[in-house]
Amino acid sequence: MSNSVLTNHSAAIALQNLTTTNTKLGDVQGRISTGLKVQGAKDNAAVWAIAQQQRADVGALSAVKQSLDRATSISDVAMAAGESISDLLNQLKEKVVAAKDESLKTQSRELLNADFKALLRAIKSTYENATFDGGNVLDGSLTNGLKFLANADGNAFITLSTKNLSLSGSIITLGNASDLLTFTKAAAALTKLDASISKLNAAMGELGAQAKQIAAHSTFVTKLTDTLESGIGNLVDADLAKESARLQALQVQQQLGAQSLSIANQSPQIILSLFQ
Repeated sequence: MSNSVLTNHSAAIALQNLTTTNTKLGDVQGRISTGLKVQGAKDNAAVWAIAQQQRADVGALSAVKQSLDRATSISDVAMAAGESISDLLNQLKEKVVAAKDESLKTQSRELLNADFKALLRAIKSTYENATFDGGNVLDGSLTNGLKFLANADGNAFITLSTKNLSLSGSIITLGNASDLLTFTKAAAALTKLDASISKLNAAMGELGAQAKQIAAHSTFVTKLTDTLESGIGNLVDADLAKESARLQALQVQQQLGAQSLSIANQSPQIILSLFQ
């Protein structure tokens, strides 16, 4: 190799190596700072595309979880109201059976009837106020139930059916017109009340089963989301322990490369000594 002040081959090689080391060092620092080994499409187009699709699914499942949480709240309110109405019907039965006592005086019967009417009003107030976020599945305002999201594609649903617990309805057949002022009316009220209690118990059983289904699916969606997020991490997350080791190695290479370049840049000084 000739000695020249115009071309320093050693310095060129040292500079190329230092540049390569700096590039690798920058990549490692980027992975450490972001925690990602695949930060964009240029790092690994196929893996990045898969990860982006899974991120989209995770976002969609978040919306599904919100919908199911709302379903849980509505069903919980409905269950609480239904149980309260069941208790009120049990109290009504006490009043109605007492009113079948033919020896009752008019005043006593009127007092029982007043209690009877008060309990009916309490039932009406309960189902009318069994509302969460505008959703009430007990007052008869909805006929087809409420549908809630069940999957990330938005094409599957879980339906919470409606149960009309309004007075004089299909479940609670007692109404405002019912009273206990005579033995005959008390007997008629008892017949309706027994049927109402039986129908309400069946309706609450159906609601309970649906609430259980909603809770189970909500748990599944949570687990599915966690699994997808773990899968995304496996694809794109950096191994920081390995990156730390690479960082230290590259920092040493960078220092050695700088020293090598410094030595190569001193080569023309040798030529200068030949002319002294």
